[in-house]
Formats: sequence, structure tokens, C-alpha cells
Amino acid sequence: PLDEGGPIATDKFRPVERVAPGVITRQSVNTPVQTGLKAIDSMIPVGRGQRELIIGDRQTGKTAIAIDTIINQKGKNLFCIYVAIGQKNSSVARTHEILSQHGAMEYTIIVVAGASEPAPLKYLAPYAGCAMGEEFMETGRDALIIYDDLTKHADAYRNISLIIRRPPGREAYPGDVFYLHSRLLERAARLNQDYGGGSLTALPIIETKANDLSAYIPTNVISITDGQIFLETDLFNAGIRPAVNVGNSVSRVGGNAQTPAMKQVAGTLRLDLAQFRELAAFAQFASDLDKATKSRIDRGQRLTEVLKQGQYQPITVEKQVSIIYAANQGYLDDVALDKVAAWETAFYRYMDANHPEIGQEIIDKSVQSKEKMSKDLLNKLNAAIEEFKQTAAPN
Repeated sequence: PLDEGGPIATDKFRPVERVAPGVITRQSVNTPVQTGLKAIDSMIPVGRGQRELIIGDRQTGKTAIAIDTIINQKGKNLFCIYVAIGQKNSSVARTHEILSQHGAMEYTIIVVAGASEPAPLKYLAPYAGCAMGEEFMETGRDALIIYDDLTKHADAYRNISLIIRRPPGREAYPGDVFYLHSRLLERAARLNQDYGGGSLTALPIIETKANDLSAYIPTNVISITDGQIFLETDLFNAGIRPAVNVGNSVSRVGGNAQTPAMKQVAGTLRLDLAQFRELAAFAQFASDLDKATKSRIDRGQRLTEVLKQGQYQPITVEKQVSIIYAANQGYLDDVALDKVAAWETAFYRYMDANHPEIGQEIIDKSVQSKEKMSKDLLNKLNAAIEEFKQTAAPN
């Protein structure tokens, strides 16, 4: 192996190409994959067995989302496979180092076909990674596979096809480039209990040029997957990170897998942010705004601040639920914008130190027994936030 960690001992082999599981063997997606990112877990939830595309221009943080998701799986019994296709060896080494630092290599496999490898190896890498993921799925376990990225995979396939004189089609890709990705991504599934109940979740990554979602490969993969997380350069440069464009991002099946508590607090979040963006665009041209519009814009700005998050800092479900609840209920309305991040950090510390039972109750009720937060629990949370604001909140 590339990391010089000694030979891999195995007596089991699997075919690289397999027919995807049929309809009868599957069940619907109903268990979440927690990415640890507030913007995604609240508005674009991903479920076990789903295929969620991460799409955006270069340098918008696509790989960062994937790595954060892997880091967040520590202790969650989800095996991760990271397939690096056509990347520089230095980038892969950096990724390996980050995962090792966070203790994530204990449950992660990295499959590499670097930039210097011949095209056939880049073409085979995702299928090889997928075969490893299927081994977990078919033995009743849960796995997550990241393909970084399928644009380079399609390019490698185009190179091979042109060399063997296949007729080129749109953008010089061969005619079966859709089938190339569909047969790969359809292998991600959630099997029903008769077949072991395992799952394979796929997070393919696609790189766009100038935010053009209508190019050939992006449209193909968007139509194959169960939703997409769209990252935008403008948001990234404006300091909104993860740079998720909520309007263009969607999760088609993940809503059923979202924890009830998160659904409860973040149900209107998407709509609120969309309305805020409209109002903010309108407010640039208006000099005097009425009170309701102004308060809505203020709330939207604070929600946007709350959804920002540093790299390699995944946040647990109960903390996400409590901070989004606090922002939605207006507890941050009187906090200055540049103080929101400090307020949030202090709030987490305060809750851990003084009210760990509230976080535990959110986990027990919502994550384990799939119930909404009760009135009693919400009252406790309200009281804790009030107490924090009066005693420990930064000014």
C-alpha cells in the first residue's frame, strides 16, 4: 500500500464491476448520515443509502465537505472510503495526514489513482472503491464512499475511448458516458432486512466551470443522484463557508432520514433564508425600510452567521439543534454580527458545563427513539438560553 503501513492481508476478492441491487432488495432511506455541518444537516440532509452530489467550481470547498463528513463519523459505525481520481499525490498525502490527525484512518480506506497514473487506472479506481463498499453493505454494515472527482473520471474514460477510435459525441465524450456514471452510482443503496440491512452512501464530487450546471457531465450526474449540494465561488469569497447555495441545493430523499428534532427546528430555515436573500437584494436600493422588513433582514443575517463553520470542526446533532433553535427564536437578534461566532462558542461551552442533560435528552428522544422535542424539553432549552444570556453571554 501507498502509506507503507505493511502488506494488506486478505483472502477475499470481489469483481470490480457488479450489477446494482434491484428494487426488491432495497428499502427506503430512513437513517441519517450526520455530516457535522450545520448548513447541510439542517437543510440538505443526507441519508444512509443516498447518493448526494457535491458540485461547484474549483477551490470552493468540495473536498473539505467530504473530509469533514468522514471526520464526523468517528464512533458512528460507518466505514468510509475515499477515492481520489486524478489528484496530485501531494493533495492525497495532505488528505491522508488530516484524516490521521483526527483519528479517522481507523475506519477509512483511501483508494488512489493519481494524476500521473495511466487513464485506465483512473477509470477503474471508483469501481474498485465501490466493490470495497459493497463488501460492507452486503455483510449488513453501513459504508460511505466519496468519489473525488467524477469529472476527472469522465476525462480518463474520454481519453481511452478516443484512443480506441470510439466515435466522439457531445464535448468529445463517448456516447455511453452517462452509463459510465449511472452504473457506478446505482450501486449505492440501502438493502432491506432480508438482505442484511446494510447500506452504501455515495458522495460523488463534480467540478464545474464558471458555475455552469448545464454542461454535459454535471447534468448527467445531477440526473443520476438523489440531490446535490451546490457550492458557489461568490459565497466562498464573501466568507460564507461552507459556501452552500441553498436555493440550488436539494436533497430528494434525505428529509425522511433527518432527525425529528432537527426537522422541528429547521423546518422553515430554507424558506426564511430564501426570503432574507430576496429582501436583502431589495434593501440595497431602498433607503428607509419598515420595521418588519428590517427585523427579518437582521434575523437572516444572524442565521447566515450561525450556519458558517470552520474546516475540520464538525458539530454534534444536539449542539446544531440548540444553536439553530436559539437563532430561530430570536435569541441572537440583539447580538452584534461580528460577535455571533464568539456567542455560539461560549453557548456550547456553557451548555456542556451546566446543562449536559438537555443535550443528552435531545439525543435520546430524537436520535434514538425518533420523537420530536417535547414541550417540556423546549421549555428547559428556553430557560437554559435565557440563563446563558443573562450570566455568561459575551457582550
